[in-house]
Amino acid sequence: MRVLFTTPILEHPAAGGPQLRVENSIKALSSVCDLYIVARTSEYLMGGASAADYYRQFCKQFITTPTARQLFSNRYLRKGQNIVRNLIGGELRNDGLFIMDILDKEKIDVLWFGYGNLSFSLMKHIKSRKPNIKVVCDTDSVWSRFVLRELPYAKTIWRKAWIKRQGQKKQLEEKAWVNLCEITTAVSEVDAIYYRNLTNNPESVRLFSNVIDLSGYDPKPPPPSGFKNPCLYLAGTFGHYHSPMDTAARWTVDEILPIVRKSIPDIHFYIVGSRSERTLGHLNSDGITVTGKLDSVLPYLCHADVALVPLKFESGTRFKILEAAACNVPVVSTTLGAEGIPVTNGKDIILADDARTFAAGIVKIIKDKEYSKYIARNCRSLIHENYGIPRLEIEARAILESISQ
Repeated sequence: MRVLFTTPILEHPAAGGPQLRVENSIKALSSVCDLYIVARTSEYLMGGASAADYYRQFCKQFITTPTARQLFSNRYLRKGQNIVRNLIGGELRNDGLFIMDILDKEKIDVLWFGYGNLSFSLMKHIKSRKPNIKVVCDTDSVWSRFVLRELPYAKTIWRKAWIKRQGQKKQLEEKAWVNLCEITTAVSEVDAIYYRNLTNNPESVRLFSNVIDLSGYDPKPPPPSGFKNPCLYLAGTFGHYHSPMDTAARWTVDEILPIVRKSIPDIHFYIVGSRSERTLGHLNSDGITVTGKLDSVLPYLCHADVALVPLKFESGTRFKILEAAACNVPVVSTTLGAEGIPVTNGKDIILADDARTFAAGIVKIIKDKEYSKYIARNCRSLIHENYGIPRLEIEARAILESISQ
């Protein structure tokens, strides 16, 4: 079967969860079909020529759209460029024509939208002109939940109104694409149940999980120069005041860390990830390090005492937990932070939803070394057995077989 995979998010080395999902999706699909890749981001943004060469090894053909090739490297100019393109419909029209041309030339059987949550307009545009093409809308989360779950934490009526408007808009899109596409993927049963309730054909909703390539986590790299223990590790994509990760980091610093320091005064807190320095850089001090984007998080993660997932709102399943488990690092998470992963509180992970209980979980892990090893080992076994690339290959094959039937 010939599959054209197109995505607006692509990067190597993968700098975060979205990039990891796309990269591992490509690896899994490449083993079960003839794969063609159309990137809708520039070579510069995906990591340069070496990144493009990396992805070429997994596919028959790797191409970037003309629109992507013309993107400015400066992020402010790029934002303006995208606003203009959206207003005049240039990206939709040009990328649509480009992709449809490849569909015809290469006799593609399935058009797979990686990160389909961001691609509804384009998939609708192509489907309206080529109604017989089989389309997979691959989702990383339930985006409307991602938006609407912030409501209890919004502090102004204007923010609440914006959240409601954006969340309702996304709900309408979700219902539309579930009934437009042959397949909608979900990263967990939690998300799958939501999507199945939007359609009269629940069989069109299939699991396509978040997984990690376990071979990429050995051997253990050395720690960065000056690395401090005992320490806490928080990683993600940051960048604006209201983001889930920024909110999680502030909660940790303001409410959790002071409690932990009563028992462990010399605890160090590492905040790692894209754009973290823009919104949280002012926190840099003797007890907190904000790194910004890194080529690899592993030198920090592998030597952390505890990995934190203190999320108040989000959707999907967390690569933070999968990666920490692969590195044998124990995890303390909110219940929502571990959504979709079948962990057991006290066995594979510590779950806590208030600051005092969260802090107590951190202190227990750091002070009780045997218990720390116990939950890290259990979580690692769970992830190794259920969240590697082989699982995704099985799910990919099942999706394509259902389409061919």
